Amino acid sequence: MASNITFHEGAVDLAERTQYLGQKGVTIWLTGLSASGKSTIACALEQHLLHLHKFVYRLDGDNLRFGLNKDLGFDEKSRNENIRRVGEVARLFSDGACITITAFIAPYKADRDIARALHEKTGLGFLEVFVDAPLAVVEQRDPKGLYKKARAGEIKDFTGISAPYEAPEMPELHIKTDECDVTEAVRTITEYLKAKMFI
Repeated sequence: MASNITFHEGAVDLAERTQYLGQKGVTIWLTGLSASGKSTIACALEQHLLHLHKFVYRLDGDNLRFGLNKDLGFDEKSRNENIRRVGEVARLFSDGACITITAFIAPYKADRDIARALHEKTGLGFLEVFVDAPLAVVEQRDPKGLYKKARAGEIKDFTGISAPYEAPEMPELHIKTDECDVTEAVRTITEYLKAKMFI
C-alpha cells in the first residue's frame, strides 16, 4: 500500500444507510464446483430480492473477469487474487447496505476466510452458502463442456479434476442442488436473511 494516502471518511455511515434503506448490508457468498448451480441460484435470488424491493447486486465471473479482473489467469496465485478482489468489492457494496451476492468457485478455504474476515472486522454480515452437488452430477450437467475438456487434458488446473476444491466446513447454509430446485434454494436463503434480520 502507498504510504502517501489517507482514508477520507464520508458523511454517510452504515447506520444511516441501513435506516433509510430498511435493510442491512450482507454478502451472500455462493461457493461450489463448476456447474453446481451457483450462478443459477444467484440470478434467481437477485431477481427475487429485487421484487421484494431490496437493494441487491450480483457479482460473478462474467461481470468481474471481463473488467476488474481481466488481467488475471487461472493459476493458483491468480485465483487467490481474483477472490481477494471479489471480497474487497463485495465488502464495499455491503458497506453501502447492499445485499451482495457472489457466485464464484472460490476453491480455497483460506481465501474465503479472508473475505469473511474483511466483512466481520467492519461489522458486516457474511453468509457462506455451500452450493453442493456430487462430481458425477456436475460432470453430467457440464453446460459449457469444461469437465470434458479438463478430462481430455485441454484445461489445466481445473477445480475438481486437476485442481483441488476445499469444501466449506461450517457454512451458514448447505444447499444440495441434486436434491432441491432453484425455487427451494432461493426460499432457503431468503428465510435465513429474514431470520437474521438482514431484510
